[in-house]
Amino acid sequence: MTAPDTDRRTVVAALQGQLLALVASFCTVGLLLGTLFFAASLTPSLLPRDYALQGVLSGVSFAAGYGIGVFARWLWGYLELPSPAPRVELIVKAVATVLSLATAFAFLWRASDWQNSIHALMGLEPVEGSRPLEVGVIALAVFIVIVMLARLFKLTLHIVSEWLKRYIPRRVANVLGAAVAILLFWSVVDGVMLRYGLRLADSSFQRLDALIESDIAPPADPLKTGSAASPIGWEELGRAGRLFVSTGPGATDLATFAGSAALEPIRVFVGLNSADTVEERATLALEELKRTGAFERSALVIVTPTGTGWIDPAAMDTLEYLHRGDVASVAVQYSYLTSWLSLLIEPGYGADTARALFNVVYDYWTSLPADARPELYLHGLSLGALNSDLSFNIFDIVGDPFQGALWSGPPFPSVTWRAATAGRDPQSPAWLPRFRDGSAIRFANQNGMQQQRPGAQWGPIRIVYLQYASDPVTFFDPASVYREPAWMRGPRGPDVSTELRWYPIVTLLQLALDMSLATTTPMGYGHVYAPEHYIDAWMQVTAPEGWQPSEVERLKALFAAR
Repeated sequence: MTAPDTDRRTVVAALQGQLLALVASFCTVGLLLGTLFFAASLTPSLLPRDYALQGVLSGVSFAAGYGIGVFARWLWGYLELPSPAPRVELIVKAVATVLSLATAFAFLWRASDWQNSIHALMGLEPVEGSRPLEVGVIALAVFIVIVMLARLFKLTLHIVSEWLKRYIPRRVANVLGAAVAILLFWSVVDGVMLRYGLRLADSSFQRLDALIESDIAPPADPLKTGSAASPIGWEELGRAGRLFVSTGPGATDLATFAGSAALEPIRVFVGLNSADTVEERATLALEELKRTGAFERSALVIVTPTGTGWIDPAAMDTLEYLHRGDVASVAVQYSYLTSWLSLLIEPGYGADTARALFNVVYDYWTSLPADARPELYLHGLSLGALNSDLSFNIFDIVGDPFQGALWSGPPFPSVTWRAATAGRDPQSPAWLPRFRDGSAIRFANQNGMQQQRPGAQWGPIRIVYLQYASDPVTFFDPASVYREPAWMRGPRGPDVSTELRWYPIVTLLQLALDMSLATTTPMGYGHVYAPEHYIDAWMQVTAPEGWQPSEVERLKALFAAR
């Protein structure tokens, strides 16, 4: 045998030894539990997902199961519980391995059917296969990255604690070593990844917000915000504000549909760059409402936008049709970040802006004669719904209340929504509750309003929640890590797969991924609210006059065809 052949065999033997050592370093209990988590992650959740996202989800789920298994094995040894005999342990491992692999393959085989159960409900083309090889490769890569990061953390802890043991007791050194490792890793994540990543996102969204579309010209009508007669400059409105004030139906569109005279709707918007402080922007909005004659309309809506300042045209266009243009709406931007980034960076800023706007408008509104002022309503979608709910204190307005609110896609932390859902009639599902006697709060989805008890009458304030059962922004539940969410019990919503099942931890990860995909669904599902579904909700809240059932259906057909 030549020297090169000997060297090559030595290298191969060394690599094989390192590979075997790496494989042996993995915890058997962790691998088995991770495989079960991997299998569970293939089951359907609220929204469809492609093979790449499925691979990422499965990899994270595998790592979560593996971590729990490693901890359970460590705890067993730490408690000095008896270990099984080597022969028994070997048999148990072999049987468990076979069962786990069989489960994983069976679940992979059914994965495409599970995804198609969601596709069918949402009118999407069926997927032809689950692409198990791609899912497995991506999942393995994600799992290895997470494990390597965990081992780097463990190594850091070990180095720090070993150094500290020279000076302090062993157990104290272990605790301090863990604290130092956590602090070090968190500082890297917070100081490098989050800070610089969010700074990049911040500057990107700011540039996008400042973009003036070439096909949108400043309005010529002096009663429009951003016109030459308005104290609010066109360039100060931001991208979302310019879209809001320059789009929507005009008086001609409304009159053509109604077959009678209609008014030009009033839309007021104040951008982040319109004034320096929240209070100044709110005051500027009030002055613009006065200038445009908004308080002379029959309905005035205080709109709280999403994080970027975007206002759902599906909500405002339908309202303006229902009131034949005799409506004014006002909004103040509080961020130029998307809702989830705004919630992460500026969790209270949206509520502060919504509260400031409500206070100045409400104070002026209550100073007007009750018979010579518009009906006052609130509206918000998503983060806007959450902040709109926080804009007032019920004790401050109970003596002279506003007329109602329509909140669509309320995020799961919304206080009033959570209270109404938890206090629902137990005979009604959590995804479409019936709250008490229906005099204050009602719920609607794509099939219309929740049926109320016979004789139910509205009270002085009408609040309607428009929500889809497939909306993860609304139905994400942190407690699903250890218990089945209430909306999964009993009959499912019309847009939720009957194949959906609850699994500890895995369901939480599935719903977290669903939240990031919430606006990728077809209109009328997930977090994308269809205009025709707003109509019944607005009818309940604002009670527009002169609408026959046939006309309402014609309006729904108009928007459904768009």
